[in-house]
Amino acid sequence: MQTLSSVFSARTLLWAGFFVVILVSWWMMFMMAKMSGLDLIGRPVGMNMMPMTTFGALFPMWAIMMAAMMLPTMVPTLGNYEALMTSADGTRAGWLGVLLGYGIVWVGFAALIAVVQVALITYGIVDTLGIAVNGFVASLLLIIVGLFQFTRAKEICHGVCHSPMSYFLGHWKTGFSGGLRMGLGLGAFCVGCCWGFMALGFVGGVMSLAWMGLATLFMVFEKLPQVGHYLTKPAGVILVIAGVALAITSL
Repeated sequence: MQTLSSVFSARTLLWAGFFVVILVSWWMMFMMAKMSGLDLIGRPVGMNMMPMTTFGALFPMWAIMMAAMMLPTMVPTLGNYEALMTSADGTRAGWLGVLLGYGIVWVGFAALIAVVQVALITYGIVDTLGIAVNGFVASLLLIIVGLFQFTRAKEICHGVCHSPMSYFLGHWKTGFSGGLRMGLGLGAFCVGCCWGFMALGFVGGVMSLAWMGLATLFMVFEKLPQVGHYLTKPAGVILVIAGVALAITSL
């Protein structure tokens, strides 16, 4: 039987490792931007720009970006799982399973959006930095993502992300495999909730650390139980207005 000190040590090590992965992911994104000759807003500086245009280059970038941006939003979810570890026979293996399942889904999304970016570059819709070459394309994307904030799909997906405890209670499975299954389900809802903010990288540049930081901050707040439901629709209004304004200035 585990002692209190061993459980505490395991918890400390797992949470420390979790936050180390987040910090390393942000450091890697910073170094990738620097080596690509980009500034903090994703614009080229100097003559050493190294644009990424192939799936082999873009997929790792998107995968690291998913870790940097989406892992911070998992803190409430993992905290909720911990709250059930005593009353519902949860385990540290299950905690890791939730984390792994969530990560698998977002890595899958990274592969998908990397394919999309290669196609957009091929057809000249975005440039080699992942920025929409036409103001109307950028405005359309802003409007689409803004309108999505008002849809039933967004409401359902955000409801799960906003209240992971309810999801756990309705889909509870024990052990590592159970955690993995729940993590896959939570990851799917999370992609459904947040895909638009990933896609908005094509407006300002997918390697813009400023955009990444702002989007991450918003998604963290959007998932907080106390304030999240107050942010979804106002964000939609702001995005639609920004899209319309951009379209007008592009005339």
